[in-house]
Amino acid sequence: MCGIAGLFYPATPKPVDPARLRAMADAIAHRGPDGAGVWTAPGVGFAHRRLSIIDLEGSPQPMATADARLTIVFNGEIYNYRELREELQRRGAVFATDGDTEVLLHGYAAWGAAMLQRLNGMFAFAIYDAATQTLFLARDRMGVKPLHWAELSDGAIAFGSELKALLAHPLLRRKPDVRAVEDYLAYGYVPDDACLVSGVNKLAAGHYMLIERGKGAAKPRQWWDVSFANRARGSAAALGEELLARMRDGVRSRMVADVPLGAFLSGGVDSSAVVALMAEASRAAVKTCTIGFDEAGHDERSHAAAVAERFATDHHVRVVRSDDFGLIDTLVAAFDEPFADASALATYQVAALAREHVTVALSGDGADEAMAGYRRYRFQAAEERVRGLLPPDLRRRVFGTLGRAYPKADWAPRPLRAKTTLLALADDGAEAYARSVGVTTPALRRALFSDTARRALAGHRAQDRYVAAMRDAPARDAIDRAQYADMKIWLPGDILNKSDRTSMAVGLEAREPLLDHRLVEFAATLPQAMRLRGGEGKWLMKRSLERYLPRDILYRPKMGFVTPVSAWFRGALAGEAAGLARSRVLGDSGWFDMGEIARVAEAHRSGREEHGRTLWQFVMLERSLKRLFA
Repeated sequence: MCGIAGLFYPATPKPVDPARLRAMADAIAHRGPDGAGVWTAPGVGFAHRRLSIIDLEGSPQPMATADARLTIVFNGEIYNYRELREELQRRGAVFATDGDTEVLLHGYAAWGAAMLQRLNGMFAFAIYDAATQTLFLARDRMGVKPLHWAELSDGAIAFGSELKALLAHPLLRRKPDVRAVEDYLAYGYVPDDACLVSGVNKLAAGHYMLIERGKGAAKPRQWWDVSFANRARGSAAALGEELLARMRDGVRSRMVADVPLGAFLSGGVDSSAVVALMAEASRAAVKTCTIGFDEAGHDERSHAAAVAERFATDHHVRVVRSDDFGLIDTLVAAFDEPFADASALATYQVAALAREHVTVALSGDGADEAMAGYRRYRFQAAEERVRGLLPPDLRRRVFGTLGRAYPKADWAPRPLRAKTTLLALADDGAEAYARSVGVTTPALRRALFSDTARRALAGHRAQDRYVAAMRDAPARDAIDRAQYADMKIWLPGDILNKSDRTSMAVGLEAREPLLDHRLVEFAATLPQAMRLRGGEGKWLMKRSLERYLPRDILYRPKMGFVTPVSAWFRGALAGEAAGLARSRVLGDSGWFDMGEIARVAEAHRSGREEHGRTLWQFVMLERSLKRLFA
């Protein structure tokens, strides 16, 4: 696990200043506190910050082959590197180190881009081939590890693990992109196909890019996708055993490390499943870490303690205040772009706790997306059944009219929000789902934007990426399409982004065994009834885990990390919410109707309307804009 950065001149091999590379790497030093390295050659240079996990004394980076043809800089872990190493040795490769970095070098020499299909891991890396004068950039299937890149004014391609590595280069133009603001206000994060700094790109999950000197601009190419188009055959018992075997393989493969290893344990199904399978595979007590809250309705410590006792883990707990918003600036610095998933506060705290005891922590991230665990999938399935009963035109007239007439009730539980449901039924499934995963509604975004911003957006709608992903998904039904879109947009943009930034901010490597690609590919073939049945998400997964976990862990309502932002803006942060309308940063951008921001803040403070998450978005946006462009 590391931080990487580099420069490549595709037109002509201009000299690369090592000091500039060093500054780019130093900007992400938190990702690799154990070592640093810089390498340059005509027209290219790499920089690296290392967090030692495997082959602690060896495997320095950047690393080159013995003949100096290939040089690599690599962030991540290859879990099947030992098997690949043996295969490459049979082909004649000679290794000088014991780690996974050199396996990538020899693998690329043997198989080229086709090597990617053989890898089981999380990774972002760059390989320079001196013979062909090409730069190869690649990112893992699910997007666990990030990779940003941009073309600079002198013609160089700059890349780095985080945006701040690129910002350290003086030739990167810092110009904001209002389209990314629309995307951020819609979802609470800036998706991977956008960036708040105009001209900066994020290499998409499951993509690579080959840049050849003298050949002009290169386009990213997709090397992996997940398909929901096929259905597995077999009984629930047989498919459950196969699912469990793949979960077991995912956990065991991610337990390879030369440093202390543990797990996050929330007491929910996913993290408890990971701990159960770790305990099964480990001779020593598994180290587990839990964050508790001082508010009973949000505290899962008792459930986590029950799991820890069941599997005799070495359990560590820290209680934090549910109204602790003192980490705002820490998170703004960690994420660079605005990030408004308030659970990042708790995720950072549990990562900090884990780092006191281990260097690697396994998490339960990804199971909800892979196996239909979110409530929104249940709602989507129910709404699709209703949509199928009426012709689209009639449905739009009936439900649209009722929805517009029905009073707004954001404060109510979703089943009682008839206005939301009626308007969803009036829309087609993709439009409705895109709106359901959002934070600030399209109507409110339009009201908050100024005329200048609306003209600059030129029709750009954040929800269009969801509509397109669901329309083009290799899928059979509505749940397939929703899961596919979440895997492509929500998972890398929010969940994995949150995991990477918060863990790396404290020098911790987080691993996601439930996102092993073999497990994800298999889960996508399960019939819908084995993912979602009787209103129960992750049905087959939970059924398969009954031998490990008690029913009150498996079947209790999902809680997750809850942060009471709505209460904050009616209490301790009410003044900050009101101050948004006077913000010089927001006002000078010219993007917003400052009077509408004031109205939203006051309507929320008074309790007339619910806008807590939108106000949190604006707080994080203001601070990110100040940090990036002031």
